Amino acid sequence: MPRSVNSVASRARRKKILKRTRGNFLSRKNVWTVAKNTYEKGLTYAYRDRRTKKRNFRALWIQRINAAARQYGMSYSQFMGKLNAKNIGLNRKVLADLAMNNPKAFEAVIKSLK
Repeated sequence: MPRSVNSVASRARRKKILKRTRGNFLSRKNVWTVAKNTYEKGLTYAYRDRRTKKRNFRALWIQRINAAARQYGMSYSQFMGKLNAKNIGLNRKVLADLAMNNPKAFEAVIKSLK
């Protein structure tokens, strides 16, 4: 039986990756091996940075809460400790949003803790 290599599928597979690397610089867009490596590396970075993004946002929320709480003479750790002791179920994302966009509401949260 003759050897079958299915060049149609091989070509389609290559075209798919070359299409996704369109816009890259120099040989990264049109040389198959370079484009494939670039594409795979990009997917690795995307996977990694989806997790890094969560860490970065949490750190940002903590900084914003800390800055807002210090305006009322309380550190971040004191604020979060009292929040947990009083069983107030606001997460860091919501607290940071209140601190930035609705200072009156954040002040009401602070007063409920004192």
